[in-house]
Amino acid sequence: MSVLMMQVSDPHFGVERSAVCTALRRLAHEQKPALVAASGDITQRARGEQFAAARRFLDSLEAPALMVLPGNHDIPLFNVAARVFAPYRAYRRAFGKAHDTVIDTAHMRVVGLDSTRRYRHINGELSDTQIERTACQLRDAPPGVLRAVVLHHPVVASRASERHNRVHKHAAAVRRWVESGADLIFGGHIHLPFVHALRGDGNRTGWAVQAGTSVSLRTRRDAGNSVNLIRIDARDPRQCVVERWDYREHSGQFELIALSALTLDPHPD
Repeated sequence: MSVLMMQVSDPHFGVERSAVCTALRRLAHEQKPALVAASGDITQRARGEQFAAARRFLDSLEAPALMVLPGNHDIPLFNVAARVFAPYRAYRRAFGKAHDTVIDTAHMRVVGLDSTRRYRHINGELSDTQIERTACQLRDAPPGVLRAVVLHHPVVASRASERHNRVHKHAAAVRRWVESGADLIFGGHIHLPFVHALRGDGNRTGWAVQAGTSVSLRTRRDAGNSVNLIRIDARDPRQCVVERWDYREHSGQFELIALSALTLDPHPD
């Protein structure tokens, strides 16, 4: 099975772990994903040196394609003037304009969305325009490719205590995107990895794929550093495997911990 994508979420450069960064670089070089998607909270405090360090690290993974989306930590917190008038200045110096984007690879269309808002501090939001434009981009994907959306804030919660972290307008987004052909919707923010079924308005099922923090000290008690790898069978592209790789202290490496074998529903005509 070929590796389509590696999801690297919430690295929080500024509080990154050097040994974990080295192990993740090794994993990327071994697995050779076609795309690395960094789903937000690239830095801890949106400082220029933190963005520069993150850029050097993500480039060192040597993926043919790189998608980097901002998270709420990538907007200044304490500098109120910068937050109001130039919230993405430091991000742009490292990664270019913070905007919605589409990347096509040989087997995948990935739509990236900026779900941060300068006025929300922590929570994210999707506009009606983002939701509808993404639905069109999913429907217009080349035939036979896996169709995915990446944003920082989750569209679903696996625990009641995390429901408040879902992106605003998540229900409308899930309905439109799944019915428009979304197979996978990636998120971060809560540092809790899981795979969860998503229902559209009709008969299609999509899947939420959440990631833990990839390399930072900000791990949860029940979830350490982890990344996701996405694979498909080239002979049957509707067979997809989501692999969760966790960093293990005893080996100093990322190890395969869990996998979810998914049979993807047909795309709409």
